[in-house]
Amino acid sequence: MTNRLSPHGLRALTAIGVSAAGVFAAMVAAPPAEAVVTRVGVMPDINFGFDTNYGTGCSHTVEAILTEAVTPVTFYDNGVPFATVPPSGGVALVTWVPSTTGLHTLRAVQGVDTGAYVQVEVGEGVHVGYGCLVRLP
Repeated sequence: MTNRLSPHGLRALTAIGVSAAGVFAAMVAAPPAEAVVTRVGVMPDINFGFDTNYGTGCSHTVEAILTEAVTPVTFYDNGVPFATVPPSGGVALVTWVPSTTGLHTLRAVQGVDTGAYVQVEVGEGVHVGYGCLVRLP
């Protein structure tokens, strides 16, 4: 007994092979997704104040939520870079210690993206134990 394909079976097998090759080629040729920062947030950690929780000389955690977990993220404070870190699982975290009072624009940039930003008001920080008491000047 021999295994022979009918002409219809041979055409169906050829069509499946061509379709699979087309799908593979499309996957290989697809451009990679661009890295984008979708959100930036600032956590006050254990700092507190009546008007703002962010103070000079106090440590705060800046968080960037990302669409891609490989490309390093650069953080800026009022346009000045203060840290570049590798992301971990689509999130980048960095410690930020402001040195001046007033409005601060914190931006996170990944790749060629212009980045997302958040604005926070920074007051004068006074260390109290492990945290800071923050007051506006």
